[in-house]
Amino acid sequence: MYSQTKIAIPIFQKNCKDVIEVANDCIDKGADVLEFRIDALTNPNIDEIKNTIEEINFPTIATNRINTEGGSFKGSEEERFNILYECCDVAEYVDIELQSDDEYINKIHETGVTTIVSYHDFEKTPDLNEITYIVEKEQELGDIAKVAFMPQDLEDTLTILAVLSHCKDTIAISMGDLGSYTRVMASKFDSPITFAAGTDVTAPGQIDIETMKALLNMDLNIMDE
Repeated sequence: MYSQTKIAIPIFQKNCKDVIEVANDCIDKGADVLEFRIDALTNPNIDEIKNTIEEINFPTIATNRINTEGGSFKGSEEERFNILYECCDVAEYVDIELQSDDEYINKIHETGVTTIVSYHDFEKTPDLNEITYIVEKEQELGDIAKVAFMPQDLEDTLTILAVLSHCKDTIAISMGDLGSYTRVMASKFDSPITFAAGTDVTAPGQIDIETMKALLNMDLNIMDE
C-alpha cells in the first residue's frame, strides 16, 4: 500500500534561474510538491516569481519565511505579504506564519488557494496542550496546520506523533536528527504533506528524497498489530 502523504522538497536558491534548475531535478527525483522558498531570493521580484512558478508548472507551495521562524526575507512585513498574495493565483499552496497579521492570513485564504498556516520553534517543543491550541488556531484561519519544533529528548518527538494522531489536516514535525523519524511516520497518520531534502536542506533532520520515498512505501506491519 502506497502512502497518500505528499513529499514536498524545499528549494532555497538566490535567483529564479537556479530555482527552475533545482525544481526540475527535484521533480525527476520524485517530489510530489515543491516548496519555493521565496525568502532565499537575493532580489525578489513579484513578476519574476510568478513567471518562475508558471514555468515550473508543478504543484508548488509559495513560502516567504519570516526571519524569526528561520527565514531570510529582508523586506518589510507588508512587502512579504504582498509577494505571497500575488502568488495565490499561480501556486497550489501558500504558507503563511500564524504570527502574521490575521488580516493578511484571511486575505490569502479568501483567494481560494490552499492555505498552510505554520508555526516553527527551533529551540524547544511545547507540551501537547499548547501545540494543540496552536494547531486549532491555524485551522481556524487556513486549510492545513503546520507545526515544527525542536525536541530536547525522545518524549518530545512522541508529543509530535500524538499531535498527528489527534489532529486532521496537520503537518507536524519534530526537527533534528532525534525527530527525523517523525517525517516518515507522518504518513501513518495521514498527514497531507511531509518534507524531504533534494538539493537544499532547509531544516535540521530533513531526509533525502530517495530515502524518504523508500521509507514511506514500506509496509510497517507494526502499525497494524
